[in-house]
Amino acid sequence: MERKKKNAGPLHGSPIEDYCMIGDCETAALVSRGGSIDWLCWPNFSSGACFAALLGTRDHGYWKIAPAGTVKAVRRQYEAHTLVVETTFETRDGEVCLVDFMPPRAEHSHVVRMVRGIRGKVAMQMDLAIRFDYGRTIPWVTSTDHELRAIAGSDMVVLRTDVPMRGEGMTTRSEFAVRQGETVSFTMTSLSSLEKVPTMQPPEAALKDARDFWMEWNGRNQYSGPYAEAVERSLMTLKAMTYRPTGGIVAAVTTSLPEKIGGTRNWDYRYCWLRDTAFTLLVLMQAGYVDEAVEWRKWLLRAIAGAPDQVQTIYGIRGERQLVEWEADWLPGYEESRPVRIGNAAVNQFQLDVFGEVAAALNRVPEAEEDIRVSATAVQAALVDHLCKVWQEPDQGIWETRDGAKHFTHSKVMAWVALDRAIKHYERFDGGGDIKRWKKNRDMIHKEVCAQGFNKKMNSFVQSYGSKELDASCLRIPLTGFLPADDPRIIGTVEAIEKRLMKDGFVQRYDTRTAGDGLPAGEGAFLACSFWMVTDLWLIGRRADATAMFERLLGLRNDVGLLAEEYDPVGKRMVGNFPQALSHIALIHSAFAMSGLWRPEPMVETKDFSRKTR
Repeated sequence: MERKKKNAGPLHGSPIEDYCMIGDCETAALVSRGGSIDWLCWPNFSSGACFAALLGTRDHGYWKIAPAGTVKAVRRQYEAHTLVVETTFETRDGEVCLVDFMPPRAEHSHVVRMVRGIRGKVAMQMDLAIRFDYGRTIPWVTSTDHELRAIAGSDMVVLRTDVPMRGEGMTTRSEFAVRQGETVSFTMTSLSSLEKVPTMQPPEAALKDARDFWMEWNGRNQYSGPYAEAVERSLMTLKAMTYRPTGGIVAAVTTSLPEKIGGTRNWDYRYCWLRDTAFTLLVLMQAGYVDEAVEWRKWLLRAIAGAPDQVQTIYGIRGERQLVEWEADWLPGYEESRPVRIGNAAVNQFQLDVFGEVAAALNRVPEAEEDIRVSATAVQAALVDHLCKVWQEPDQGIWETRDGAKHFTHSKVMAWVALDRAIKHYERFDGGGDIKRWKKNRDMIHKEVCAQGFNKKMNSFVQSYGSKELDASCLRIPLTGFLPADDPRIIGTVEAIEKRLMKDGFVQRYDTRTAGDGLPAGEGAFLACSFWMVTDLWLIGRRADATAMFERLLGLRNDVGLLAEEYDPVGKRMVGNFPQALSHIALIHSAFAMSGLWRPEPMVETKDFSRKTR
């Protein structure tokens, strides 16, 4: 049957910050303030999306529940200490609350939506368009009054509710009314089309399970500083982006949300970057989440098992190594931002800095009983031995540039970190290892970075050896213990980046107009970099400036406390994938530093210090 025009059309009315996330620690859905689920990959984070309107139109799949008439006001919040979101709609006839959540997964994944009547009698409408394979495949749908089954190949989605449903064109619709004190529920389940449809858990029981899960998890949070609400919400966001069966952590739950509206910097972040997962583990450990650290350690050892020269920067959530990048050309992209990419070609890049991130994380992660034959100590030794052979090579760096390899300053600093942490680990536990060789290479790197990565005329560390370009990744140098925060070279770097890379109070990664990266110029301010600036300002003693900047950054969070990858100061809107793990990691780290709960790794003596060390 031909689709009716009134069910088609773009969904350009929802800015990125208009969304909240619900999830079950295996996948996640994005729900708009208007009550529409516009993004959901099932059954896991990197599966094909069955709702992809976020990157296209209603024709690419969505699920909306909202008042049928005019909405006078919308209020939204997460229930305290949970990932259960409440969206309250006020209309002329009354008020209803839409409760959205995903209960902890057992055998199957569920999305539960409950409409509660608060005041008066409100006419409601549900519109549902299921489209598998990122909006490309229209399923075969069968239904009764209260159950719908959508099947395409091996994919199947089942929707059950107490209110009648009917087909209209290529969508499913339901009209119903909710009075004060009444509740109407919808439960959608993902499963294989070869499986028997399971018995539905009562929605109220599912809600209790979701609340209990998140309340128990938050009860283990050990942060006690002044930014408790922001830290808790960020920690929960990171937990929700963790693939529970393996411990892998995705960088974001979306793909191809643009770093510039209408631009081509659109990437798939639904995978596990060694760098991001290592960062995540460090902040989770600071907050007392040891179990997550142990599970990540197991994931890491499985993922990187084998020869050190085959270590990748990115893996799939189960440790997959093949992440072929391709374009979904049937999707017009978020606000016409093409292309929509699936997979990520950066998997084939050489990024030297990940050795340092992994070594720093392994140095902090506790030991655990496990059935993996290769211990973390042995893996670390193999990685560091390999690093001694390759650290002098150029790489693509933390920003995964696509214009060829360079000798990035940050990459070399992180190579130093890898050696420094391995040396400390082996000396602490008497684990053997070629300590003499490691120390020699550590000192060589330190000397080289200070000589070639620092521009004396600019009084700043620069993006790459011999370059005159600044790079916000150099803000991480004092965070690693490479140099103390009060070193004049660090203060000079902070001041130079503050002067030349800050725009409207936010930090850019680098100047895309002059620092070639193989892509068209233009992007928003990178939020993680802005939080790194906060931490540096705090460490160099400019605490009032750090506090003011941190609180301004907190003000960028949307109404439920989430951040994207970047912020457009001109358009005053979020850009980039959402929610972004690195943004929330950097927020948490700044909060710990400003609360006196974290300090950089203590300095060690090397042959290159130009001033007295701590």
